[in-house]
Formats: sequence, structure tokens, C-alpha cells
Amino acid sequence: MNIALLGYGKMGKTIEEIAEKRGHKVVMKISDDIENHDLEGAKIDIAIDFSVPKAAYNNITTCFKHKIPVVCGTTGWLDQYEKARKICLENDSAFIYASNFSLGVNVYFELNKKLATMMKGLEDYKVDIEEIHHVQKLDAPSGTAISLAQQIIEENSKFKGWQLDDADEDEIPIHAKREENIPGTHTVTYESEIDKIEIVHTAKSRQGFALGAVVAAEFLQDKSGIYTMNDVLLDLFQK
Repeated sequence: MNIALLGYGKMGKTIEEIAEKRGHKVVMKISDDIENHDLEGAKIDIAIDFSVPKAAYNNITTCFKHKIPVVCGTTGWLDQYEKARKICLENDSAFIYASNFSLGVNVYFELNKKLATMMKGLEDYKVDIEEIHHVQKLDAPSGTAISLAQQIIEENSKFKGWQLDDADEDEIPIHAKREENIPGTHTVTYESEIDKIEIVHTAKSRQGFALGAVVAAEFLQDKSGIYTMNDVLLDLFQK
């Protein structure tokens, strides 16, 4: 595949390294915003966006209008997600957005859903979510933490939403911390007066996120429509 990297920071460089090891070619590297770049001349098969929240929507939709499929891992722009989805379908393009492309995290999501189903009848337990990331991460809470909260909300009608730090009884509190050299740690905790249950995912490096994004791009090539990492995982499990 000929890949355009939209966002060429530490994550973009790790994606480039993994993509080239898997036989792909990076034909365009854009630091943040796609404006004033020749998408037609570059002969791009797919774009991978790990840019910044303010640039993501324009990057993604510009690609769709050129019929370039997009894999996007940028968080903090999802108030415009439905508009982007519509533009993708109107232009017969293809799209995968994920708050986290790590294959391990997507297994963790499945564990979170299962645990939420098991705990919803146990009223003595309070739930909260903590996420820790490197200081360069601009949005808080992380998209992964929000996804975890939304999964619990879908499984347990007691909760109506989530809130950063101070939450009401019908909200899930999310605590966001920023520390040096932390790729990403997420903890879901259920605690009562007598015990505590935790599930934790700890990323050791960016490699897992980057590999998942490249695998998603390989899945998305030559497709049209909207897909998720569940589709990617099902495809992997069937091989």
C-alpha cells in the first residue's frame, strides 16, 4: 500500500517504521493539516491520521472527497464524527475510527463489557475509571477512557453519562493523569466496603498502537463503508 501519514510526531514515525517492515510505502508525511498538499499526485491508497484534534476533521473529510480510505486514531474531535461519517458514505470511501488501535486494548474492551454485565446487579459496588498518559497528550480524558465508560453505560442503565473527576451518582467518574513517558494505562475499578475488583491495561510502548493501525489499514484497503476494530479483530481471528 501507498500510505499517507497525517500527523508525523512520535506515533506517526512508529507507524512508518512498522508499515515499511510490513512491505508498505509511506508516500506522504504531513505534520498536522492536510491543506495545500497534492493528494492526487501522490497516488495514495490509504491515509492514517494521528494528527491533532483541530486538524483531524478536515484531514479525514478531505481524504474522503478524494476517495482515500482513512484509519483515524486522533481523539478529541468526535463532536464532528457524524458529519465525517456522512461525507465518507456520500463519497463511497471507507473509514475506521478507534479510540485505541492496540489489539490488546480491543480485547480489554471486550473484558470491560463482560464485567459491566456481571456487575450491574451489585449495587454495593461503585465504579470509576483512571487513565494515565504522557504529558504531550492534549485531550483529557482519553478517547479510550471515554469508550470504556460508554461501554459500561450501555450495559448498566443506572448510569446516564460520565464526568471528568467529580461525578453525580448516575455518572461514571473518569480521572485523567499526565506523567512523563507513559504510553497509556487504563484501570476500571469496582469497589465496595469489603473488596475491590480491577481490570488494567498497561501499554509498554507505542508499538502496539502503531501495529494495530497498520493492520486496520491493511483490512480497510479496497473496501467502502464504515468499520470498527471489532471488524478487524474478527477478520484476524478467521485467518
